[in-house]
Amino acid sequence: MATLSARTLISNVAALFSPRWGAVTEQAKRAGCSRQAIYQQEARVVQAVEASQLPGPSREVLLEENRRLKEENRQLWEWLATTVEFPPAKQQQFTGTASAMGLSLRQIAVLLAIILPQAVCPKRSTLGRWVAQASEKAGRLLPVLDRVCQKLVLTLCLDEIFLRRQPVLMAVEPHSMTWVIGQRSPDRTGATWCKALEPWQRVSYVAADAGSGLRRGLELIRQKRQEAGSAVALEVNLDNFHIQQEGRKALRAEWQEAEGVWQKAEQADRAVTEKDRHGEDARGEKTAARFAWLAAEKALATAECREAAFQRVVAALDLFRPTGESNDRAWATAEIEAALQDLPRPRWAKFRRMALDPRALTFLDRLQRELEEAEPCAELRAALLKLWQARHPQPSRQGPTTRRHRDPGLVVVRTIVCQKLDANWQTAYIRVAWVLRRTVRASSVVECMNSVVRMHQSRHRGLSNPLIDLKRLYWNCRTFAEGKRKDHCPYKHLGLNLPTWDWWTLLQMDPDELEQKLSTPQVRE
Repeated sequence: MATLSARTLISNVAALFSPRWGAVTEQAKRAGCSRQAIYQQEARVVQAVEASQLPGPSREVLLEENRRLKEENRQLWEWLATTVEFPPAKQQQFTGTASAMGLSLRQIAVLLAIILPQAVCPKRSTLGRWVAQASEKAGRLLPVLDRVCQKLVLTLCLDEIFLRRQPVLMAVEPHSMTWVIGQRSPDRTGATWCKALEPWQRVSYVAADAGSGLRRGLELIRQKRQEAGSAVALEVNLDNFHIQQEGRKALRAEWQEAEGVWQKAEQADRAVTEKDRHGEDARGEKTAARFAWLAAEKALATAECREAAFQRVVAALDLFRPTGESNDRAWATAEIEAALQDLPRPRWAKFRRMALDPRALTFLDRLQRELEEAEPCAELRAALLKLWQARHPQPSRQGPTTRRHRDPGLVVVRTIVCQKLDANWQTAYIRVAWVLRRTVRASSVVECMNSVVRMHQSRHRGLSNPLIDLKRLYWNCRTFAEGKRKDHCPYKHLGLNLPTWDWWTLLQMDPDELEQKLSTPQVRE
């Protein structure tokens, strides 16, 4: 069907209003259409004229507006493809995770304001309510998880941390870094520690500091086990970290004292120089300077002697002797007693008391016993220990950052020695290496956990026990990003087989449902 031009349409309709007879017929012939078509075109033309006379934007303006809206619509669809959906459920997960990581409610609100429009951004009170709900759920789930952990935890590192002068009892499994106890208590007496540790019946080895309350609590646990006829004995090792820390404090005081004497000698030298510059008699000042330097040399020699004695005690608390042989209580005790003869001053009293404590060498008794069980043959056991030392060179004591490099030639020689002693030496080496890797001398892991809690404490006005529960559940399900525990979380390293390793999904589970799933034989005991 041919389309008529606007001019032709207007001419056709104009013929309808002509007074001359036959005007419509002539126009129909001229336009090449029928008379009926002209009558039908009248309504279209009249409507178009009336529309053009109505108030409002013109057709050109409307077309431009339509084009602009189409472009805006296209851009919105493109932005939607890259936009992250952030419904209230996701906001609650974000808030709970951020709080468990240590962020305060104010910090969480600031981060949410970056993502959400101000009109829909949750208020601080709402965030607090979400965190309280998540903390309550964590408090219901943790007893279920702790009951399963009690079957798997054999070693614990214990300590206390204070939040607003109120103690928090802390316990961490050192090999998996599972945080098993984190509870606020009114005190830190022996009875309180005993109550906290009583459910952990399979724990046979503990590393702790010299706190009187903690020591009394461990004694009460040992007594209760003896009265109950338990076959699990409890061994306690005095934390080597705190022993060395006390020694470094005293050693720092020794060097500060020697430095003070040295500064006095330098001051005496400056007095002599000043006298000589003015041409005055400096015999008295020179005598004083000579005696000052003698005192300085003596103070430096004393400090060096103290440091050598301290390093000797530190070496006695190592797994191996300086000669490379396996350490034991008899040799270590003799070394410590001999070294302490050079540390007689009162400032070394606490270090002496801790170094001479029999509990400081408990780890050596346990090490020797487990090594003999791992490899009964003494000759092969000694060769395997030397091979392990060659493969795992320890840091040098010449400096805190100096580390020895592995000697490939020495590793080959030690390997050949083991091969000649036993054809099946690899299996024995795995057992011996397992014992060495799992020897715990210090409670450093619980000190690391204390630093995490202190960081959280600095950002929160109050760190309640439910909030500690939330942090503990998050920590135990948190995947390590690096190190020997990389790509695994503490619960997984410990041996738990949870329905999910996502801590937020686990948090939404019902405690009864979780307990039923954990009671299956899939959980390794």
